[in-house]
Amino acid sequence: MTHAHPKTVPPAPHPAMQVPSPARKHRPRLALLWLLAPLTLGGCGIFGGGHAHTGDQGKPEKSAALPPAGTLYANGIAYLQKGENKKASDAFNEVEVNYPYSTWATHAELLHGYAEFRRQNFDSAVGALNRFIQLHPASPDAAYAYYLRALCYYEQIEGVQHDQTFTLEAVQALQDVVTRFPNSAYARDARVKLRLAQNRLAGHEMSIGRFYERQNLYAAAVTKYQEVVQQYQTTTFVPEALERLTECYLDLGLTKEALRTAAVLGYNYPGSRWYQDAYNKLGAHDLLNGVAKPKRSGGFLFGLL
Repeated sequence: MTHAHPKTVPPAPHPAMQVPSPARKHRPRLALLWLLAPLTLGGCGIFGGGHAHTGDQGKPEKSAALPPAGTLYANGIAYLQKGENKKASDAFNEVEVNYPYSTWATHAELLHGYAEFRRQNFDSAVGALNRFIQLHPASPDAAYAYYLRALCYYEQIEGVQHDQTFTLEAVQALQDVVTRFPNSAYARDARVKLRLAQNRLAGHEMSIGRFYERQNLYAAAVTKYQEVVQQYQTTTFVPEALERLTECYLDLGLTKEALRTAAVLGYNYPGSRWYQDAYNKLGAHDLLNGVAKPKRSGGFLFGLL
């Protein structure tokens, strides 16, 4: 899948866990400093003779064929470092399944989702991250879990001509990050991606509206263009939507609506090429009396709009 927007580098989910952007062409690397640090309960460590506590006192020990929780966790980290994401995912899943009450299980749940994300196995990643969020809502890593879940949807966004289900899910998940963790570094990046996702939704509505207009289904086209203006006011498609609304109103003989819409376009985007087009169409219908002339381009941005 090809995105029309640039990738950004999200911050780390932990002060000592440096995680570059988990985009397809720039996969994250996990620093061993945090991930291999002993998670202690009563002095439990990764290596040495001690086994991780399971929380079930008095039960017989695990089979000798199954490594201790700390060993499985360390193996998962090692696999991640080597890019063997399937093996890493399996190792973290083994910790979750066989040592659910161990000191390693919490981070294993998060890293299981992370490994699945790196495999581009997004459904499985979302499932693992949802479990982490449900079981550990107050975890210091909850913000990162929400953010990574949003990226699972964001990475599946299709072009404007395709179904936008993943875009809608991405918007909701990114909004969750912004709402729940407004002051986090994840929220800053989520806001950028949220604007890009909303722009994609607006582009999808515009593509449908243009199709209706080409078929002379002006009323249906007007509905789509109005959705863009009302629901996606901060996107780059608003000037075009206003111009095409003006055009459709003229084709429908609704001159008052055309003049009113053109006035909104001229007020907000006086130097845009879209207002120039609307102005020319009003002129073709002898409706320029009292209509403001387009201004000369105010800069690079106006030239794009």
